[in-house]
Formats: sequence, C-alpha cells, structure tokens
Amino acid sequence: MSERLTVGQMFPGKINPSTLNRSTGSRSAVSPEASFENVLQRNMLKFSNHAAKRLEQRGIELGSRQLDQISSAIDKAAAKGSKESLILMKDMALIVSVANRTVVTAMDGDSMKDNVFTQIDSAVIIS
Repeated sequence: MSERLTVGQMFPGKINPSTLNRSTGSRSAVSPEASFENVLQRNMLKFSNHAAKRLEQRGIELGSRQLDQISSAIDKAAAKGSKESLILMKDMALIVSVANRTVVTAMDGDSMKDNVFTQIDSAVIIS
C-alpha cells in the first residue's frame, strides 16, 4: 500500500485501465438468435421435393405423432453412425438422409411390396 493514488486515478501504480478491458473481438460473433436458428434448422425434419410429391401421390398424411416418431428414429440412426436409413412404419417406408435429417422418398404399403431397398446402411423399425 505504498503506492500513491491521485485524484482522477482509479488504479494504483502504472496499470492502465485499457489493459483491464476485455477485447470485443473475443466475443462470439454469433448472436443468440442466429445460434438458436442454426440449432433449430439442424434438428428440424425436412422433406425433399421428391418425397413431398410421393406423399401426395400416394395419399400419405403424417400426423404430429408420426413426425415425432420419424424424428426419434433419425436420432437413433444418427447415434449409431448411419448415413442413409430405411424407416419402416406400420404401412409405409421412408428413405432418410440422416445427416441432413431429410426424408428422400416415401412409399405406402402397396408400393413397398416386392421392392428392393438399395443405398442404405441401416433400417429403423417403428411399431
């Protein structure tokens, strides 16, 4: 406590107040809204144009419960490291890009019969 304080000086000795300020460059450049939007977009289930057309052509309507089941199935496939997955539900089949969380195509029960599913690395069966 031998250092002297003078009027108008807030810090003792030769400490410059500017050295105590945090630089604004170290803050995250992403605003909270943008990061929330990014998280939302990454976790949102999407349908390709092809899948949307197939759903419409085949008269398949998905309710919120089914969409939740599909999203949960994608989460399970992602946890196992899957990239392209077949999701089988009661009377439909969906091919899904797991990384993009996008339904690529959809088939109803009649369209599934005698079909071979290729370019998939996993299957998730929802009862």
